[in-house]
Amino acid sequence: MPIHPLSIPGLFVTGTDTDVGKTVIAGAIANWFSRRNVRTAVCKFAATGCVHRREGLVSEDAEFLAVSANSKHPLDLIAPQRWVEPLAPAIAAQRANQPIDWFVIDNSIRLMSQDSDVMIVEGVGGIMVPLDEKNTVLDVAIALKIPTIIVARAGLGTINHTLLTISALRAANVEVAGVVMNRYHAESPDAAEETNPRAIQHWGKTPLLCIVPDEPLIKNGKIPAGIAAAIDTVDWAQLARLR
Repeated sequence: MPIHPLSIPGLFVTGTDTDVGKTVIAGAIANWFSRRNVRTAVCKFAATGCVHRREGLVSEDAEFLAVSANSKHPLDLIAPQRWVEPLAPAIAAQRANQPIDWFVIDNSIRLMSQDSDVMIVEGVGGIMVPLDEKNTVLDVAIALKIPTIIVARAGLGTINHTLLTISALRAANVEVAGVVMNRYHAESPDAAEETNPRAIQHWGKTPLLCIVPDEPLIKNGKIPAGIAAAIDTVDWAQLARLR
């Protein structure tokens, strides 16, 4: 894979599955750096489910990341590969007859690294999602050589999904910085939500970085206060090796 290791500190954000809220968590982490006056780049290297606008094909996830990070980079750099159908990139690319261009991705990451102090890279779906005939999201995590954050849902089934993700990353010698449990029903957690955090720490032998409450996003892209408060309990700069 022609993706070079990231030349600046960074974090790779993956999920245990699709729709676990990793874009929100990646954006909240980027916002944590931005609020501390750190020049923060964000990257959604392959985006599906994009929308047609006057300016072309746009990733709404990339828009959210850009706003969260207060990024000045154009969306074409933040999300250099985009497809309309909400499918795994390998399938969306095949159906659109638009194969993934690794050199474009690598160039986007290189350009954004030049004027940034840290980069938050968000994957697509889970870690084993195929990107083309040879590569998965895991291969990008391996190539970038930065610590990985796993975003997991709070409810029933998350132990299995999270432990499988940890196992796949460790088997590939990718550093697992920890797990963020997302969409936790703090007011009325069920038995699974109450016991899953400790179980993941015990059997996954990895830190549970924070538990993020289930809060709706505001239309303007602002990170809700409860999510920001949970994210603020972690020293993300230390995890990204910024200090």
